[in-house]
Amino acid sequence: MSRLQKAAAAIAATAAISLLASACTGSSNNTATDNPNKDVTITFWHGWTAANEVQAINANVKTFEKVHPNIHVKVQGNITDDKINQALRAGGANAPDVVSSFTTDNVGKFCSSHAFADLTPYLKKSGIDAAKTFPKPMLDYTQFQGTRCALPLLGDAYGLYYNKAAFKDAGITSPPRTLSEFKADAVRLTKSKGDSYSQLGYMPDWHGYESTVTHLGAQWSNKYFDADGKSDVAKDPGFTAMFKWQQDMVKSLGGFTKLEKYRTTFGDEFGAKNPFQTGQVAMAIDGEWRASMTKDAGVKFGIGVAPFPVPDDQAGTYGKGYTTGTIIGVANTSAKKNAAWELVKFMTTDTDAVVSFANAIHNVPSTFAALKSPKLDKDPNFRTFVAIAQNANSTTTPASVNGGAYQLTLQDFGYANESGKQPDLAAGLKGVDTQVDKDIAQAK
Repeated sequence: MSRLQKAAAAIAATAAISLLASACTGSSNNTATDNPNKDVTITFWHGWTAANEVQAINANVKTFEKVHPNIHVKVQGNITDDKINQALRAGGANAPDVVSSFTTDNVGKFCSSHAFADLTPYLKKSGIDAAKTFPKPMLDYTQFQGTRCALPLLGDAYGLYYNKAAFKDAGITSPPRTLSEFKADAVRLTKSKGDSYSQLGYMPDWHGYESTVTHLGAQWSNKYFDADGKSDVAKDPGFTAMFKWQQDMVKSLGGFTKLEKYRTTFGDEFGAKNPFQTGQVAMAIDGEWRASMTKDAGVKFGIGVAPFPVPDDQAGTYGKGYTTGTIIGVANTSAKKNAAWELVKFMTTDTDAVVSFANAIHNVPSTFAALKSPKLDKDPNFRTFVAIAQNANSTTTPASVNGGAYQLTLQDFGYANESGKQPDLAAGLKGVDTQVDKDIAQAK
């Protein structure tokens, strides 16, 4: 699934992208003088490439053109953030008017560099109350330091997938709700075979596909920065608790060396041989898209979905999870901002448009109205992620001026910590804070 493969790779490229974007500082002038009621052609860039995705987005554009017959939309797919930054830096007739991106990490750069126009005046002009229209986590990842330069265009939510057949064989009758229950189930589901496994309850290593520091951090409601914008991972008790939990899981399930050896037998995350789909792993953290991928892969066992478990001392917050998604905005270089806004407004706030797109590409809707629409896919597994996206305790990773560089720093520490290269947790987290603050200061 192309969208997900690009999103998974995006964080690895975000540092380079943000450096390019630093040269892409657009004018902060947000004035739009074009008449959106006159005949006009605008260009819309997006990153989708799969046939069903392209078909769905083109269908919404055609509907928009019927509602706005004077606005013609030239659509270009398979666009990366690298291409976006290059085009917006160059400007001119070949630059896009409307842009979507899978990389929420780059919102900080898009907003602070004025590459994307501030949408607050447009929302106000259209009478749209963003807080009453979009879930809070989605609002959080589409703004930076008070500037709303993007809006959410569908979202992703993360939860627990479990193998129903493996649960039945192990005598487990319901998915775990707390991390202590999760650990007990993971151990119970694990079947060793020599120096390897015939089945692993859960892959706790940070290289275990979606079991990343940021995705799991949401279960502790971790705060990455303090009120002054300084990295706060060493002081936030949630990070210390999360890393200790992960290390305990690694030890309880056979140790890092044994787990890493087993991990090398896994197939591609987005292919039919994903280890959850093959039964190699009985439980996994993953996004809403995995449900449809298991069907495409012809998985024979029953699939269960639930919110990912929470720390025992936060049992009352069960139901939350990590959320992220696609963003869309108006290029600040555009001379057709009012017409461009009409398309952005339609794509992000028209309930039927949002629901039809969500149903077609199996992503979570990004407005309250769409989340509650009777037309939304009623599959119970999908609905679990709909509930996670609406949960008041669900969180996302905050935007930063240098994109997701701080996440890479924290992730790299996670690799060093689990492998024993940096066993001093407290010192390591302080080192993360120092490096993150240094990188952000250099990016400003």
